Amino acid sequence: MAVRACGFIVFRRLAGCTPPPDAIEYLLLQTSYGEHHWTPPKGHVDPGEDDLTTALRETKEEAGLGAEQLQVVDGFERELRYEVRGKPKEVLYWLAELSDPGTAVALSHEHQDHRWARLEEACSLARYPDLQDTLRAAHAHLEGR
Repeated sequence: MAVRACGFIVFRRLAGCTPPPDAIEYLLLQTSYGEHHWTPPKGHVDPGEDDLTTALRETKEEAGLGAEQLQVVDGFERELRYEVRGKPKEVLYWLAELSDPGTAVALSHEHQDHRWARLEEACSLARYPDLQDTLRAAHAHLEGR
């Protein structure tokens, strides 16, 4: 049975930037373990917990951003399937906007750094093609494509 995790692709819109695609930045967290990869906030589903509750809890734990600071975007949900150390993993992502773009990120011990990045830099940091595709799909959703 696959390990299940859930999280958010968190983004913010920067004031005074035009055109709109240049005004969007995505939050990526750099792990403090392993290869120090960059990823959106996510984590394992606890027993009896629903997926959206997991995404909210993990985003609060890993980045210090709670439900009161996030607006979930309707109509975007993406599931990634891959293997970690030979075991199957499923990760479900939703898209959420940070209500106040100036809100500070507070990292947990699981991460050593964070970055707000525009789409191409975010894809470059993300490294994994399925995560890059998910970021691009989120961006296209925000642009109404």
